[in-house]
Amino acid sequence: MRWTKNFIRPIAGAMLCIFLFSCGGKNGQNAGLVREYAVMTLQPDSMEWFSNYPAAIKGKRDIEIRPNVSGFITELKVDEGSIVRKGQVLFVIDTIPYKAALKVAEANVEVAKASAETARLTAENKRELQRRDIISEYDLQMAENSYASAKAQLAQAEAQLVNARNNDSYTRVTSPLNGVVGEIPFRVGSLVSPSSATPLTTVSDNSEMYVYFSMTERQILELAAQYGAENFLKSLPEVSLKLSDGSIYPLKGRIETVSGIIDSQTGSSNMRATFENPDRLLRSGGTGVIMIPMKNDQAILVPQKATYEIQDKKFVYVLNADSTVTSTEIAIASIDDGKDYMVLSGVKAGDRIVTEGINTLKDGMSIKVAGSQNNQ
Repeated sequence: MRWTKNFIRPIAGAMLCIFLFSCGGKNGQNAGLVREYAVMTLQPDSMEWFSNYPAAIKGKRDIEIRPNVSGFITELKVDEGSIVRKGQVLFVIDTIPYKAALKVAEANVEVAKASAETARLTAENKRELQRRDIISEYDLQMAENSYASAKAQLAQAEAQLVNARNNDSYTRVTSPLNGVVGEIPFRVGSLVSPSSATPLTTVSDNSEMYVYFSMTERQILELAAQYGAENFLKSLPEVSLKLSDGSIYPLKGRIETVSGIIDSQTGSSNMRATFENPDRLLRSGGTGVIMIPMKNDQAILVPQKATYEIQDKKFVYVLNADSTVTSTEIAIASIDDGKDYMVLSGVKAGDRIVTEGINTLKDGMSIKVAGSQNNQ
């Protein structure tokens, strides 16, 4: 048994050495292998996209309807959302006290007219008597003064009559424009007055709609650089409007105004686009997204799959002349077509980047080009 153990031990040791040498040789061979990666050469390309901006939709004119007289609403002639014409009656306020006041004012005018006519006849008579030296100058002047006072009282009564007629007409609250009626917080029996904080309703002229949005100073400069700083608004293309349900409004609009002031707190400027609204699809108070078409004929595009992210920064692996790769940060435009990024800085035309398997790469690693592809 002792002889057998002495014989087996050298043989086992020799076999172990052969095995370890064989494994080490394979590992050495694997360590010397250079992996192949797909690489592309960056070339200028044309890219079109939309810049999106949250927007608020307003009627061309939103007019608050308020009463000119106080009283109880006796009739409600329209409902919320009704399409109305200019001059159409919307509300009727209790007319009884105002019609009574109108009759009193009319009577006062008649009384004032009679008094003025009497004073006129008296003054004319006094003039004739004074001309004959029957009465004194004093008596004549008193008659003239009475006539002047009567005429003033007539004018005052006529003014009160106009005011009474106006108040009577104000009991019928009409629409000042063609449009759509908004919310109606008051109903029949509600007491309203000119001092009420809440308007009776709002009528919106929505034949055209104003869509308000804002852009940063940098975005405005980029837009001016693309479409020309001279006659900036006239050279801008038509814009689209994405509605709150994600659908695109069928008609195009145009940007018509840009605020001349940059808000120091937000760094942005207000802009306004106008859209025709023949079918009344757009409503005042709605929201949407303005979509401005943009184009770059010299864009540098990199596939999104060729990038990786660290702390909200984008990186690509650039292939060097010595076949090593360098991790390079890139700045990208705030657009996303789901396929490519448009590079603003970091890489340039002619650079080669790795497009696949980037999660297996490390900075300075040597690779072999499996195939190159051009950015068409």
